[in-house]
Amino acid sequence: MHELPYGFGRLLGETDFETACATTIRALEEQQFAVVAQIDLQKTLEAKLELEFRRYIILAVCDPALAERALEVDPHIGLLLLWNVVVQEGAGSGLYVAVETSQPLFQLTHHPRLKFIAVETERRLRLAVDAMS
Repeated sequence: MHELPYGFGRLLGETDFETACATTIRALEEQQFAVVAQIDLQKTLEAKLELEFRRYIILAVCDPALAERALEVDPHIGLLLLWNVVVQEGAGSGLYVAVETSQPLFQLTHHPRLKFIAVETERRLRLAVDAMS
């Protein structure tokens, strides 16, 4: 796994883009995450800017049970509840998945009851990435 300044990720094995997206979604669902939005950045950039861009999907995910617990602590935490997961074509022929870290949830709020939610979310996001092959 590669550590990034604001997340973590890994190269995916020999697979096509659609399979990589399906594998990513399945691994997230196995860890109780729901995909609540899917953004095709390649299509958006082509449509809005007439710009050719590599395949790049952003999945907005959350764990509904943990989200509900966080909302009990802070009704405005919805601004921070979705985590972005990116599946993209890398340089060359490789595919890469990257996940936003959950630590800003706790760092921005400084609420001690949210620390468990942030830690548990990140633990399960890492398990999902580890399960992708």
